[in-house]
Amino acid sequence: MKRDIIIIDQDKCNGCGNCVTGCPEGAIQMINGKARLVNDSYCDGLGACIGKCPVDAITIESRDAEAYSEAKVLENIIAAGPVAVKDHLVHLVEHNETGYYEEAVAILRAKGITIPDVPAPKIQVHHTHGHGCPGSSNMLRSKQQSPAPEQSSGYSALEQWPVKLKLLNPLAPVFSADGVDILVSADCAPYACGTFHRDHLEGRRMLTFCPKLDPYMDEYSEKLHSLFRDRNIRSVRIVRMSVPCCSGLSFITKEAVRASGKNIKVEEIIIEA
Repeated sequence: MKRDIIIIDQDKCNGCGNCVTGCPEGAIQMINGKARLVNDSYCDGLGACIGKCPVDAITIESRDAEAYSEAKVLENIIAAGPVAVKDHLVHLVEHNETGYYEEAVAILRAKGITIPDVPAPKIQVHHTHGHGCPGSSNMLRSKQQSPAPEQSSGYSALEQWPVKLKLLNPLAPVFSADGVDILVSADCAPYACGTFHRDHLEGRRMLTFCPKLDPYMDEYSEKLHSLFRDRNIRSVRIVRMSVPCCSGLSFITKEAVRASGKNIKVEEIIIEA
């Protein structure tokens, strides 16, 4: 998969070793007097080691690399002791890596390790503007002739958080029950459907993304494949908009179900834009 990962300029590296101690994940080691990235899956691509380098030998590039593995990284960190565990969680919090943070906490709990007192990551809000296709053009929908059925004040059918696929971990406890029903929603769909919570979200675990604007499709495909393959998923409901670019959400989801090799019921709801 293509993702952000560090690169170390061997000509600039002076062998000080600061980046090695600054990388609790264990991705960097000293070899023949030079710092080297020894395992792609140990590098989270957040660049905490960059600030430790006195000669600016470390940069971040986007390239094909093995997916980062929080589980493998935690093996190294747990062995280093409780201080290293806390430092790692703080590192994830500082970079708002909610998905990795939740995965780390789940693994630590499963191993019976006390969770350090670290505040959970804040949710980031990204503002993105698209141009050039029906999915990004401004449209004003006509009012419904009859109002949507009334719901109690403050009603929400949401059963978990976060909901963005980028932040979700397929191994998170929210997906561990037997016979989980999944809702895969386009980002725009809840705003276009006045009864979204009642008609689609009720009783389902939700994940949402935008197939046009999110630059993480390879990562999303792998996450969905892992979710459908490794968890006991009973059904998948896809809710998307009618614009052409939104069809990518259906394709990625259905392909992940197919690749799982399981007989999972899939239904698709298309909302007119």
